[in-house]
Amino acid sequence: MKSRHVLWNVLSVLVACSMLLACTTKEKVVEKTVVVQQTVVAPQTVVAQQTVVVEKTVLAKETVVAPQTVVVEVTAIPPTAAPVANVKAPIQYPEPNQLGLGGAEVQKLSMDQIVTYKALPQYHQAPWLDQFVASGELPPVEKRLPKEPQVYLTSGMKDGIGVYGDLWRGFSACPTAGYNDMAGITMGWFGIESYTSRYGSLVKTGPLYRADQDIEPMPEIAKSWEWSDDGTQLTMHLIEGAFWSDGVPFTADDVMFVWEGYILDNNVAAPRHQDAWSWDGKPATLEKVDDFTIKFTFPVVKPLDAFYLMNEDNFHVMPAHQLKQLHPKWSTADPKPSYKDFSDALPPDKLPLVTMGPWVITEYKVDELMIMRRNPYYWKVDEDGNQLPYLDEIQYRKGPSGIGRDLCTIAGDCDHMNLENPSTFVEAMTKAQDPSAKYNISWGPETLGYFISFNYSLDFGVTGDRDVAVRTLFRDLRFRQALSYATDRDGIAQSIMKGPFLRGWAGGLYPGAPDFDRNSVVYYPYDPPSANALLDAIGLKDTNNDGVREWTEGPMAGQSVVLQLLASQDAKETQSVAEALVNLWGAVGLKINMKIIDSATSTDVHNAGTWDMSANRGGQEFALPFTNVTALAPITDNFDWNRVKAGTTRQMMDFEASLVNLVQKYRSTFDAEGRRSLMYQYNNIFTQNVYDLGVFVGRYGLGIAKRVKNVPAGTPVFMYTWVEDAVLLDMLWTPVDQQLTQNRPDTIPVYKK
Repeated sequence: MKSRHVLWNVLSVLVACSMLLACTTKEKVVEKTVVVQQTVVAPQTVVAQQTVVVEKTVLAKETVVAPQTVVVEVTAIPPTAAPVANVKAPIQYPEPNQLGLGGAEVQKLSMDQIVTYKALPQYHQAPWLDQFVASGELPPVEKRLPKEPQVYLTSGMKDGIGVYGDLWRGFSACPTAGYNDMAGITMGWFGIESYTSRYGSLVKTGPLYRADQDIEPMPEIAKSWEWSDDGTQLTMHLIEGAFWSDGVPFTADDVMFVWEGYILDNNVAAPRHQDAWSWDGKPATLEKVDDFTIKFTFPVVKPLDAFYLMNEDNFHVMPAHQLKQLHPKWSTADPKPSYKDFSDALPPDKLPLVTMGPWVITEYKVDELMIMRRNPYYWKVDEDGNQLPYLDEIQYRKGPSGIGRDLCTIAGDCDHMNLENPSTFVEAMTKAQDPSAKYNISWGPETLGYFISFNYSLDFGVTGDRDVAVRTLFRDLRFRQALSYATDRDGIAQSIMKGPFLRGWAGGLYPGAPDFDRNSVVYYPYDPPSANALLDAIGLKDTNNDGVREWTEGPMAGQSVVLQLLASQDAKETQSVAEALVNLWGAVGLKINMKIIDSATSTDVHNAGTWDMSANRGGQEFALPFTNVTALAPITDNFDWNRVKAGTTRQMMDFEASLVNLVQKYRSTFDAEGRRSLMYQYNNIFTQNVYDLGVFVGRYGLGIAKRVKNVPAGTPVFMYTWVEDAVLLDMLWTPVDQQLTQNRPDTIPVYKK
């Protein structure tokens, strides 16, 4: 008890002193909204509807419809089975824990205060590059830059124009499977993609947390754009005169290669395919206008999510001059390469990497070390004409678990950690209070969510009667409710981190999401007797008294109900969640086999559809839904929870069809109140039907080395994108007297001719 008391005191003090909130503190007003709210008396049964008044906080600058009353329709889903006796009713989702955290205010700026494109009178490079220009190995810096480089403006820099030099030290717990990442190959995550390939996207959405609006993204290789008068065509103007890191010119052909060879080709495991680029069942098209101009044509007027399909996560260019000849669609080789050959065309040892990013991977020692050096052809500068980036070298250590990054940063051997594994929070906060600590921590809103997903597909990845029986079970609402009643959410949260920092969560929208309304949540409390009653009603009985239930009918009759639950090697808390559920669900007669897999294996298993359940850390879509609407409901073939082969018909549950309808409306809704009302309905249906099973929610912490400059105040770990894509890494710098010794000083990437 004494140690618990001390731990609680330490946590309380540290939490009170930590920084929070990746959003601007503004004057608030209370909006009274009339909501048609379902009253759920028992699971699966809506017996009444009543009108209640809900008070919620909105930004003062938003227009509130007079007389501050908005009617929100909540779609009631008909019950899928008769109500079960002796089952507790859902309860209201609790209010958040009051932690008393303060936070740095984000300075909101217009995009033209952060970045522009223009030619400058003169340009400069890192001084040690002069020797390579003098020897003829590199052209002069002005010849390596575009006609109008992207210019980071001083008004958008927290600490101003920087100095060259230093080593940035990162950590990755994921295998590097290769570098053809637009084909679904994992480069190693933990920011590796962000330092390299993701600076070749058409637009950038990560920095939008700093913007004074939430729709128009930051320009990237598309420097400007305009809509046609009817709003169905988007013409984008690309940077002109830029080069890939090997000195080959970049053109619209590289964009078209990605569109035609990845997005339109369903044989390639691209992040998004044409079905994601479709509205009302009709696809968008892309055409090359000239070498530096492209034009999208959409079937609807100005689709809301179009920009988020062409951002750093979903659409970054790949070098056509290197890869097109290896693609089965264009290869003239005999025999032609297979699609597997194409996906694996950039193995881990094929270096240096060809990229548009600020750094180039030049060395990789498997599972030990990765080194990146500055890209001498990088296409961005600061206002003084200094070619970016400021940092010369990136180093990545490799390890087996994501906690390694936290421990490395706490020890002062790494420069950045995303505190996303709560089991390390107390140690990180305690050490941060030491004056000799090398890092600071700030905290964000409640968007750190862990949940269980289910494989609902009745045909994709099915290998026999057992798979059909398991997925049919998952599609029975009573079974998902039973699992929810059997899950001690708060108990799991407290076992990971005692105190108020973590709490139970139903799933769906995070409580820290701007559109979250706790009155939309249907929350099934921990109650094992209710779980047992539901499982009995389904017909799952322990017929041989061995403690495990069996199917009692169908092809699996007499067989034990044994389910596989995947956990992630690099997301430690997914393992903690899975271990707890093995025991909790075992207590109601379900045998759970937990399996820990790495990220590359996870990608393969999910792409093949050969999984039952998975413990996950949630994505951006449940914080800011418009950033990734294709992950909200099965509107694309590769929607993970109910995947289908291209061209086949998906068997959707009734409530899934309702979610699809809401998401399709959401995609074409621009006003904030309209989006909020649609998300109320979405979250109500989602949580009522336990579409995924939320376990606990908390807050991300951002730990950054104190010596690093130009990290904007209030930078979130996780909002529009992960922090590595939000912070503008190519703008970071460190004072000369605090710089570290580099591994490969004064070297540049050297490509074989």
